[in-house]
Amino acid sequence: METAISAVASELVSQFVSLLMNKYYSLSHAQSEEKVMQRLHHLLMRAGTILEEADTRYITNSGMMMHLKTLSEAMYQGHRVLDCVRYHALQHSAGFDKVSINDSSSSSLHLAIPFKRSRTTSGKDDKEMRLESHGALKSLEIAIANMAEFIVLLGGCQRISRRPYDVYLYTDNFMFGRHTEKQKLLSFLLEHNNPPGDHALSVLPIIGGAGVGKKTLVAHVCGDQRVRSRFSSILHLNGHNLLTIFDHGRTMFGTMLVVIEFASDVGEDEWKRFHSFLIRMSTGSKIIIISKLKRLTRFGSVQPIFLNVLSYDELRYLFKTLAFGSVDPTEHPRLVQLADEFCNMLHNVPAGTLIATNMLTDVLRMNLSVQFWHCILEKGLRYFKRNYSTCGGRLSMLTDQAHLVDITDYALQPLSMIACTPNVSIKKELPSLTFGELIRDPSVIPKQDFILIAWESRIPPHNSFPHLVTSHAQGTHEGGALTGRKRRGAPI
Repeated sequence: METAISAVASELVSQFVSLLMNKYYSLSHAQSEEKVMQRLHHLLMRAGTILEEADTRYITNSGMMMHLKTLSEAMYQGHRVLDCVRYHALQHSAGFDKVSINDSSSSSLHLAIPFKRSRTTSGKDDKEMRLESHGALKSLEIAIANMAEFIVLLGGCQRISRRPYDVYLYTDNFMFGRHTEKQKLLSFLLEHNNPPGDHALSVLPIIGGAGVGKKTLVAHVCGDQRVRSRFSSILHLNGHNLLTIFDHGRTMFGTMLVVIEFASDVGEDEWKRFHSFLIRMSTGSKIIIISKLKRLTRFGSVQPIFLNVLSYDELRYLFKTLAFGSVDPTEHPRLVQLADEFCNMLHNVPAGTLIATNMLTDVLRMNLSVQFWHCILEKGLRYFKRNYSTCGGRLSMLTDQAHLVDITDYALQPLSMIACTPNVSIKKELPSLTFGELIRDPSVIPKQDFILIAWESRIPPHNSFPHLVTSHAQGTHEGGALTGRKRRGAPI
């Protein structure tokens, strides 16, 4: 009997000691993670301060530009990891599971479309989260430690005059990111040295996919006061009608900046005629080429600027900031997790991500409720699934201006849209509707064909993205609103 009591007592003491050790380990671990989060938060504030100050300076040193790019990448990664750690900790303390879509049919949507693996906290254990947070902290510490010389040199760089929308209250009133690209373009426009070769003009190609912000970048930099004073005038031309520059001969004087947007390639002879005319009329002028076509880089006199789609971490930072506006995201942790799901969905579309991001965040910002965000996410996933098969498995075709896109899941009735281009002629004046109005109340959709304004930019060049919307039935009738259109997608 005494032996049994001794054994039981020994087991109880052993369990009690084990419980105390686990509690001590958990407490020390929690304190350690809290210190990591505090350190990460502090470094993110320092990184943001450096980047904001760098945006107010004119940087010509290529090494400084590389440091700037490294710091921005580490900062966006740090913001993602900090949010994930905070949400992971909240899951444990509050005892709730990750946000999940209630509609059982929606759970198969990610499987139907080969989306990349989500970078949310779901599926990650404590060890993975700990390694990721420590990794992000280390990357940010290294990036900032290497910025000491950068900060000293930055103090000697000339300040750039700030425009009203650069001092912002709302993030959608200024151009996001592209720190290095802005500096490269500004350096090209302000430098006075002529390129090698006799009678040559400085030509900078800016190459990138649809909707990545090529025209916005040019408009942003050309709005700088020193750029405007450097050139007597700025002329915008379309590449398909390049020789219309002859019509501007009488008004061309001084040093000019010519911005040309090419939708297709241009012949060598036509380019030579244009180039020779510009040299004769305006010595020392500069040319910016904007296009999706990499082969146009052959006309460049300097290294081209390639604009790629935003990285996942950049997109997530932008999406979260736009969707929450002036509201503190930490007050809505479940919405932060849903924002990750939106970003995972959007990042799988190779082009047009910025437009879609602005479209969706405009709508989400109106209603910060989990149910509403769930509803919009479900519609978005069904929209991609519906169009995936008609795109031949290529989601990039959703941003093709000649491709018809089915918006039934957003409109709650069978409708399709196509981007308004010169190939899409409209017979009569049509009513217009914004994407936000359509989402808020689909009953306001006109009975006839109409123009859907996907999004309107709030900063120069104030681009608008209109689409012609027609019902599935009307689109097949002759004499409808769509005439003279070259189509490469599925029939209406």
